[in-house]
Amino acid sequence: MKNITFNYQIYDHKSSLQNFAMNFTKNVEDANDLVQDTMLKAIRYSALYQKGTNLRGWLFTIMRNTFINNYRRMSKRQSVITTTEDLSSYQLTSSASNNQGENKMMMEDIQKALEKLQPEYYTPFIKYFEGYKYHEIADKLGIPIGTVKTRIHVARQVLKGNLKMYSEEFKRTSRYA
Repeated sequence: MKNITFNYQIYDHKSSLQNFAMNFTKNVEDANDLVQDTMLKAIRYSALYQKGTNLRGWLFTIMRNTFINNYRRMSKRQSVITTTEDLSSYQLTSSASNNQGENKMMMEDIQKALEKLQPEYYTPFIKYFEGYKYHEIADKLGIPIGTVKTRIHVARQVLKGNLKMYSEEFKRTSRYA
């Protein structure tokens, strides 16, 4: 008998719940779904309701939390799955795999550019690229730390100049993204 009485009390608040739901959804069908979800949750968790407290406030809290949880769930779903039929150039470039031949040619060009470096620039640059710190490179090569920094800087500039065709290609393709 207690559950039936509680269910009737919940049902008495149905019209105020519908008005409250319209504030959230701005759509009659979505509001009706939200009211239904709220009432089902209230019945399911009726043991958690403390008798003598504000039932309407408890129902509104359930509705608000249900709406927020559904909204979060939908935003996550839409961020993972794009529902548009048109693909933007950004989506195409980020999802496309690179041509393996293109990658191989690029790596060969980088290797050739590195081989063109003079040994006094090549060695500090490679050591830095491998993860050594400036002071470790200076100790290993027996040169001042300032010289190490200068040589790495010069090596970067030479490599940038020798590989600028890739920099221009990147600028051209990323402009549309």
